[in-house]
Amino acid sequence: MREDVQSLDIKDVTANWVNAAVLEAQIGERVRALADLAHTPLFFGRLDYLHTAQEGQSFYIGRRHVHDAEGDPMVVDWRAPVSQPFYRASRKDPLDVGLRRRFGYTGGELTAYEDEHLTDPAEAEQTSKLLQAEIERPRVGPMRDIVATIQPEQDEIVRSGLSGSVCVQGGPGTGKTAVGLHRVAYLLYAHRERLARTGTLVIGPNRSFLHYIEQVLPALGELEVKQATVDDLVAHVEVRGADGAAAAVVKGDARMAQVLRRAVRSHVTLPAEPVVVVRGSRRWRIPAYELEEIVRELLDRDIRYGAAREALPQRIAHAVLVRMEQSGEAPDDRVQDAVARNTAVKAAVKAIWPPVDPAKLVLRLLSDAGFLAAHAEGVLDAGEQAAILMAKPPRSVKSAQWSAADAVLIDEANDLVQRTHSLGHVVLDEAQDLSPMQYRAVGRRCSTGSATVLGDLAQGTTPWATGSWAQALEHLGKPEAVVEELTAGFRVPREVIAYASRLLPHMSPGLAPVSSVRENPGSLTVDAVGGAAELDAAVVAACAASLRREGSTGLIAADGRIAALAAALTAAGMPYLAPGEETTAESRLTLVPASLAKGLEYDYVVLDEPAAVVAGEPDERTGLRRLYVALTRAVSGLAVLHAAPLPVQLA
Repeated sequence: MREDVQSLDIKDVTANWVNAAVLEAQIGERVRALADLAHTPLFFGRLDYLHTAQEGQSFYIGRRHVHDAEGDPMVVDWRAPVSQPFYRASRKDPLDVGLRRRFGYTGGELTAYEDEHLTDPAEAEQTSKLLQAEIERPRVGPMRDIVATIQPEQDEIVRSGLSGSVCVQGGPGTGKTAVGLHRVAYLLYAHRERLARTGTLVIGPNRSFLHYIEQVLPALGELEVKQATVDDLVAHVEVRGADGAAAAVVKGDARMAQVLRRAVRSHVTLPAEPVVVVRGSRRWRIPAYELEEIVRELLDRDIRYGAAREALPQRIAHAVLVRMEQSGEAPDDRVQDAVARNTAVKAAVKAIWPPVDPAKLVLRLLSDAGFLAAHAEGVLDAGEQAAILMAKPPRSVKSAQWSAADAVLIDEANDLVQRTHSLGHVVLDEAQDLSPMQYRAVGRRCSTGSATVLGDLAQGTTPWATGSWAQALEHLGKPEAVVEELTAGFRVPREVIAYASRLLPHMSPGLAPVSSVRENPGSLTVDAVGGAAELDAAVVAACAASLRREGSTGLIAADGRIAALAAALTAAGMPYLAPGEETTAESRLTLVPASLAKGLEYDYVVLDEPAAVVAGEPDERTGLRRLYVALTRAVSGLAVLHAAPLPVQLA
């Protein structure tokens, strides 16, 4: 297929050099999309149909469509309608499939296959061993796709339509991130032309997480999906400062949008003087009351501040043209444009509707107590206003120590002035940690498109973490989104998830615990160490024991413990990686601060001092949620070591 594309002769089909350059670029992209991926087989399943239009036909199911030299299909894309029964067919509802075959691979080499005769009553139903082996395969390197192991409830979400938004609540190991990424791949397959025009975006919590998932879509042949964090989206200013929890909560509150809207609109001044336009020997006068009517009408329409400012000179010019016509002249559009550019009109617009710089506006709100009080009256109380005021007002926008929450406020103000560009589809992962204002920032990026929201309320580890998906979706601008819940866990062993679930009643009461389908006896050990002095040595020994097994190992600890553990590992001659750095066969140990563990997974996890993880957060609920995240990163085994008493909620 690559050779066919590379051999295309475009000399006689392009009208000019521009078309030729575009076509060459598209051919290059096509060749890259057809690249072979090491250790990634082209097909993983087969379907034999019984009675439908495909009677007697066999279809091999793979990550992408593959055809032979004559153009006949050899492998069918997993996203095609004919492939759907591979994921949905069951003995109860075989969907006209007589045989479903799964293929097993080791390092890209076909090593096994397994058949299910869905309509044979003599064959007993049993769990697929190949499916289980694929789920439990050691994790070295970046996140893999799950096209061979998608479950029926996951497939239903993956194939949901582009027009509707979906919110997926899923506990640790339920595959919500993979579902979101595969939904993007499916939508690009089903609506390629539309999404090629409007664009798609995957938003993750941090760079480490994005690096971990970045290979999933390219493995499925999708190279054009952009990835970013929320901070990347709102990077109008350089973030060099940080807020305390109280200030961050207020700045992230949706009420700040109302304060900003008032502050922006306060720049409009109702006219007190008429506008007099001189053209040749004639003078045309628009009285103040008529100008006021124009201004009030623009305010009532509630359009963007910048768009209204651009419309105002045209409205004034139109009023002048009406007078010209009444006097017998016949002006055209060119005359109206000339009047709109008239010095008197431009001066009036500047006085009535001056330009607004979003960053300067936010700086004034956060540094001028009187200005903030005037626009926050009845919205924020005195204590909340005091919490967000800068202790020492900076001299300029450039010298200000902006925080991440400030950048979101500037993004909101920027949208009030000029509409933010909307994409066709946005995937928002680890969404439970966003503030209402951050949800609004993401929602602006998909205001005319749809969204896939992924998260787990139990893993909300910020002081402003959302309390319910209904609230979150309201702030996102997608209140009609369907909320789906994934409760079957495929990653975390049953012993481990049951241990972590002891925390749920204390931090997220009412949330259903994950029910793991994986039994792995002995996957959990909890060991007390004599004292703090012996803890470092015990942790290093536990890491060494984990590394004697196949797969990756993550050492997770409270952020304040990272330096000490790094020194202990170095002294023991054990090299380690930072989160986001790719594991290899030679380097399989990653030292992970608890604050960066979310979304990552390792075959074996060594968890250092759970009490320190809880104590490292501003309040107990957030600390327990951080601990819940750390406890649920393991795929095959978890070793918990502690010198201090365990949190009572784990007892």
